[in-house]
Amino acid sequence: MLYIAFLRGINVGGNTKIAMSDLVELLKRPGFDDARSLLNSGNLIFRTTRKSPVQLERLLDSEVQKRLGVETKFFIRSADDLKSVIAQNPFPREAKEDPGHLLVMFLEGEPKNVKQLEGAIKGRETFRAIGRQLYIVYPDGVGTSKFSHGVIEKTLGMRGTGRNWNTVLKLGQFD
Repeated sequence: MLYIAFLRGINVGGNTKIAMSDLVELLKRPGFDDARSLLNSGNLIFRTTRKSPVQLERLLDSEVQKRLGVETKFFIRSADDLKSVIAQNPFPREAKEDPGHLLVMFLEGEPKNVKQLEGAIKGRETFRAIGRQLYIVYPDGVGTSKFSHGVIEKTLGMRGTGRNWNTVLKLGQFD
């Protein structure tokens, strides 16, 4: 089965620098095949038959800590899961007209307190929760928004990592 791993907080804004080659090397072990990276911000693609996505997340979180001395969080989706994420996008107009301001936030689980999260919006942002993802439109850009990852994680009580729509589409092309 083909999996895509999204790492949280890797090589973004000068924080937590990890060579993608080191992460790919970590996946070149028995039971992991065809490991590669896309972009420098923590996107890995690999094949394995060994475990479920949740088991893989736990294993890889631990391995990166043990082998590279870095604490991070993996969010893993199968290639089929990612195709569903793309197909279920509730913002097709934004995806076509302004994909750089559409973000998918991959979450640890399904959010339970979506109403509270709606109350955290202070600007023109909008979002939809579908499964273990948030689709967020930042019409004025992510960098200046008060609807930050920190606010989202604190309100939901779970961690997540975001990718813009262009990156999601690139990762969805792998089979």
